[in-house]
Amino acid sequence: MSHSTAPSLRTVTLDDVRGARKTLSGVARCTAMEGSRHLSRTVGAPVHLKCENLQRTGSFKLRGAYVRIAGLSPGERAAGVVAASAGNHAQGVALASRLLGVRSTVFMPKGAPLPKVSATREYGAEVRLHGQVVDETLAAAREYAHETGAVFIHPFDHPDVIAGQGTVGLEILEQCPEVRTVVVGVGGGGLAAGVAVAVKALRPDVRIVGVQAAGAAAYPPSLAAGRPVPVDNPVTMADGIRVGQPGEVPFGIVDELVDEVCTVTEDELSAALLLCLERAKLVVEPAGASPVAALLSRPGAFEGPVVAVLSGGNVDPVLMERVLRHGMAAQGRYLAVRLRLADRPGALASLLGALSVADANVLDVSHVRTDPRLGLTEAEVELHLETRGPAHCAEVEQALREAGHTVLD
Repeated sequence: MSHSTAPSLRTVTLDDVRGARKTLSGVARCTAMEGSRHLSRTVGAPVHLKCENLQRTGSFKLRGAYVRIAGLSPGERAAGVVAASAGNHAQGVALASRLLGVRSTVFMPKGAPLPKVSATREYGAEVRLHGQVVDETLAAAREYAHETGAVFIHPFDHPDVIAGQGTVGLEILEQCPEVRTVVVGVGGGGLAAGVAVAVKALRPDVRIVGVQAAGAAAYPPSLAAGRPVPVDNPVTMADGIRVGQPGEVPFGIVDELVDEVCTVTEDELSAALLLCLERAKLVVEPAGASPVAALLSRPGAFEGPVVAVLSGGNVDPVLMERVLRHGMAAQGRYLAVRLRLADRPGALASLLGALSVADANVLDVSHVRTDPRLGLTEAEVELHLETRGPAHCAEVEQALREAGHTVLD
């Protein structure tokens, strides 16, 4: 990576991360490190998954939030805390506050997944919905802090938060001492910065690769400019890394210590989430699957052993269903097809018979007989099919045509 010539903004040290680990003793879990045979074959080297999706509250965010709140003075604790988050930081702040006996108010975007909103409330926080993206929600939380005196707990732009997230890096080195590359998702940059501080201090030879969703990738242009710059209207299903501008503190660390920041597409995120579920038996949200997406999209670019950090597992079931279908479609394992057929008895049975011969599994059938676009003796059918891959999709469409059915574009 081409680093800027600006003076270092690094304000977090290895000692800070080690101190954070002591603070987190008995609070945060040392999460499992699981090997992945499938990813290892794909990359051509051992790949291990650091399962922060199995952390308390379902993500790494508890680490940084607890360290930050634990460091407050008695007066600051009495004033309460306020945070802004799409969900994972919200839950981390809510649980950390409850454990430390501090009142918490959390602002969340209006489109935040309902399970994350509900969980935040259940952990004891007062939840207020405001704005469409995290940056708007952040502004509202800051205003609340100014008006009430509550301490603002930033999701990524504070040394204590970064030190807490850095404890993930210490665990990686202990669980996989031979690691050569660490791949981690990047939103505001707190996790990547913390991991980089810990890993580079102890193993400067280890390569750190950050991953952003292509539709919300603020770091590449910021690194090129040598300062944090915003991206307009960040759009991605990976709400955990949908951040419009890097934080000042993590940016300085990422610029100095992270070797590369790459991007992945929505299709690649979908395929990665599907792989985690099918092959690793792990429920991972899109942001948490971003390192796996990078491994799948550029398998030859990572020296092994590789550790991919699965940063969170808090995924809305509705989004999960949509993403899984999208992931299957991207792999050619899900086919949606529209057909025109004669509106006569037995026509639909004949169609389904042709699909049975083609060995396609029918997931859903929509049969329309009354529509201005249709002739008096016509019907239209939309089918959602499960297939074995792109070649099988082509075979299914060919079988339908050979059976005399008109396949529409």
